[in-house]
Parts: sequence; structure tokens; C-alpha cells
Amino acid sequence: MTQKQLHHARSSDGTALGHWTVGDGPPLVLVHGSLGDHSRWDALLPHLTPHVTVHAMDRRGRGASGDAPDYDLTREYEDVAAVVDAVAAEAGAPVDVYASSYGGICAFGAAQLTQNIGRLALYEGWPAVEPSALAGPAGTVERMEQLLGEGRREAALVTAYRDLVGLTEAEIAEVRSQPSWPARVAAVHTIVREERAFQECRFDPYQAGNVEVPVLLLVGEDSPVWGPQAETVMAALPDARITVLEGQGHVADLVAPSLVADALLPFLH
Repeated sequence: MTQKQLHHARSSDGTALGHWTVGDGPPLVLVHGSLGDHSRWDALLPHLTPHVTVHAMDRRGRGASGDAPDYDLTREYEDVAAVVDAVAAEAGAPVDVYASSYGGICAFGAAQLTQNIGRLALYEGWPAVEPSALAGPAGTVERMEQLLGEGRREAALVTAYRDLVGLTEAEIAEVRSQPSWPARVAAVHTIVREERAFQECRFDPYQAGNVEVPVLLLVGEDSPVWGPQAETVMAALPDARITVLEGQGHVADLVAPSLVADALLPFLH
């Protein structure tokens, strides 16, 4: 795989947005979730780059992207739309988007701001039909804030994985072994603001009806809450389908990247 090249787009509020380009083929924008930056896709890239040109963005507050003093989820929608528009202008055609977890919420919102998305694939990431069903134990965010205040960033990250994402200890160990772990530790402070925004963001079927592009909703078989919510989301979208990945939880593109690619690539072509 050739070396990734860094490019920048600019969001509507002036924030610089880094996105890393590599691969050969039609453009695909990748939008990561709360726990990391563009490097979280490194396990998946070898399965994608022979077929598509990947543009893996750093969401605001991470990696090569800037940030703003105040956080507003709407800015994240605008960020994804800005990267999509920049890549589409370069390609001269609409681009596809694959997003996971919180990044899926950002991409879902962006799909209502730009006409330059061709196809949209979301892995367990869209506005929650019932946010409380996906909330962690009471006091989790406060415990994370305390750990961050003590400088215990890695402990805060493990808390997020265990209590907010619901990973097992074995799954956490697998994620910890990935080269992207240091970037996840570096970005852990952003999880607090995003978890609060997630709990206030509800799925709106009327807004979903405005997403006219084909949508693929990917869910892990071992994610009991996301599956039923995907059915509700699919019913509201004009053109959507669901694919369930056998034996997988919330981080399939880290632990089973070939399985994710096998589900994603046929949808994109």
C-alpha cells in the first residue's frame, strides 16, 4: 500500500479538516467514531485500497484537524459535508461514504447538507431511536471526567470502551494491541462532549426521508441493541438495506476487517 497523502478542507466555521488519501479507484470518504482518528482504519485499508481511493478524515479535535472553543454536533455534519464536497470537486463526481459509530451520526447529518454523496454505508452509527438504550451506566461520563482530571487518560479510554461501547475485556485487549491505540488515548477527552451530544440526538424519521441516496446499515450479530434500531431506521429511509455480520460486535472493522470489506465493497460497486 502506498503512503497516505494529507489534504485539508475547511468547514463552514473555518475549522481546518485533515483527510488522508490512499488507494486506487473511485473515491470513498471514511468517517471514524469517537474513539480515535483516521488511523483507526489501518486494519481495514488493505482490504479497500485495491478497489477504492480512500479519503480518511480526522474529525475535529483530532489528528490533522483543528477544533473550536465550543462544541456543536451540527458543526460535525458540516465538517463531513465539507470533506465530501472537496473530494467530489477533485473527482468531478459524487463520492461514497463509510462511517462507523458516532461518525455515522455525523455522516447521516451530512447527507442532508450535500448533494455530493453517492452511497452511504453506516456501521452501527446513526441518530439513536432510543438513546437511553445505548447509554452506559449512570455516572460513566463523570468518572471519565475525574480520570481525565487526574491525567489518567488511558484509564478513561478503557472506561469508555467498557461502559459506553460495551466491549468485553478480550475486545478491549484486541483494540489496545492496534497501532491506533495512542491516537485513541490522545483523543479521549473528546468522548465526553460527544457522549453528551449523542444522548440529545434522536432519530427523526421525517429527516431520514430526505436521505435519498442508497444506504447500507451494517450491524454486528452480537450487538443486541443496534439491530432492532436499524430496522426502524431502514423503514424510514427511501432506499436502505441491512447487513448483519455474524459473530461481530461494535468494532468489526478492527477485529474482522475482511468481513466488513466483503459486505461493503459489493454495495459500493
